[in-house]
Amino acid sequence: MGGGKHVLGQSKGRHIFGTARVGDRGQIVIPKEARTFYQIQTGDTLLILGDDENGMIITKPDVLNKLANTILDQIGKEEEN
Repeated sequence: MGGGKHVLGQSKGRHIFGTARVGDRGQIVIPKEARTFYQIQTGDTLLILGDDENGMIITKPDVLNKLANTILDQIGKEEEN
């Protein structure tokens, strides 16, 4: 599934979907192409993470849940050895 603009020097899997302006109430509109690509639907909950050095990440909570499960599975395997 393609999407976003291709940027020279970017590795595969990286996308630029455009910009979003912050409204008076702090709301942003995620570009339609990005919503379609990431299957974001009206009413979905998104997780906002931040880092002083790298900025902000907006993702679906299930992405973090999958990562946490992978880490916990790995810890379990290491404890068995």
